[in-house]
Amino acid sequence: MATRRYFLLTGSAAVTVLAAGLFPLFSSRAATTAETFEVSHDDAEWRARLSAVQYDILRRQGTERPYASPLNDEHRDGIFACAGCDLPLFSSRTKFDSHTGWPSFWAPLAGAVAERADSSFGVLRTEVHCRRCGGHLGHLFDDGPRPTGLRYCMNGAAMTFAPPPA
Repeated sequence: MATRRYFLLTGSAAVTVLAAGLFPLFSSRAATTAETFEVSHDDAEWRARLSAVQYDILRRQGTERPYASPLNDEHRDGIFACAGCDLPLFSSRTKFDSHTGWPSFWAPLAGAVAERADSSFGVLRTEVHCRRCGGHLGHLFDDGPRPTGLRYCMNGAAMTFAPPPA
């Protein structure tokens, strides 16, 4: 015969099992992978090379506040590069105003970025990272302009900008 205690115990067990199974989906950081990259430093070296904000974004998959980066309003010709290893990532020719508060591009430079699935916050997204150092740059969405229809929504603090030489 089912008792109140039976329902409480089985309900508690079910909630515990469900929570344990879903915990990785709600993690605020992307899963660590066993990937190796051309540019590699230990944690202390990355902390010494990067600002606190850059470290949080590039090495811990953080996100800057919208409209916090001056690169969101950068409209000159030039190249956006990885703040971790200086690899050229995006041309200003592919930058557009997405009205999201983050620098957005419809295409990266050839061979500059890599992607992986990111299920943090319980949502399946495509994370974009620097192919040379593995630094987290942002996410890829399919609501961008032509010709690709893609929006590479990048953290400005994860990049530097250089205009063409004079």
